Amino acid sequence: MHNIVVYPGTFDPITNGHTDLVGRATKLFERVIVAVAASPKKKPMFDLEQRVNLVKEAVSDFDNIEVMGFSNLLVDFLEEQGANAILRGLRAVSDFEYEFQLANMNRQLAPHVESLFLTPSEHLSFISSTIVREVSALGGDITKFVHPAVAEALKQNYQSKHSS
Repeated sequence: MHNIVVYPGTFDPITNGHTDLVGRATKLFERVIVAVAASPKKKPMFDLEQRVNLVKEAVSDFDNIEVMGFSNLLVDFLEEQGANAILRGLRAVSDFEYEFQLANMNRQLAPHVESLFLTPSEHLSFISSTIVREVSALGGDITKFVHPAVAEALKQNYQSKHSS
C-alpha cells in the first residue's frame, strides 16, 4: 500500500498556516496531494485555476507534493489517487466539531481511509483565509501570512475591483 495523503481545501487563498501543514505532511507521507476544491457554493474570490496556481507557487519548495483541483466527492477523489489518508488542519477548538463531523462522514463513505489532524505552528494558528482576505481588502499588510505570489494576487484583485 502506498502512503499517500490528500490535503483538501478551498485555499482561497492558501496561507502560511496551510503551507506549514503541507511541510509537516511531507515528512510523514511518501506523497502529499494538495487538493484544491472547486467549492462554487463558497463563492471563492479566486477561480479554481488561479487557486491551483497559487498553491503550486506556495508549496514549490517541497519535493513530494502534487497540487490538483477537484470538484467531485472527496472520497471519490481519494480513490482516484490511491490515497489512504485525509489531512485536515485544526487551528482552535472551534474547528474541531466541524472537522469531527467531516471525519465521521468520510469514515462512513470510505472506511479504509484515515483522517489525520495536524495543528499549525503557534505563530500561525490565528491565520485563516477569511481573515487574510479581509485584512487585504482593507489595505493591510498580509506579507507575513501568505506567500509573496499570494500577497501580489490579492493586491491585484482588490486594485482591479477598486479601479472598475
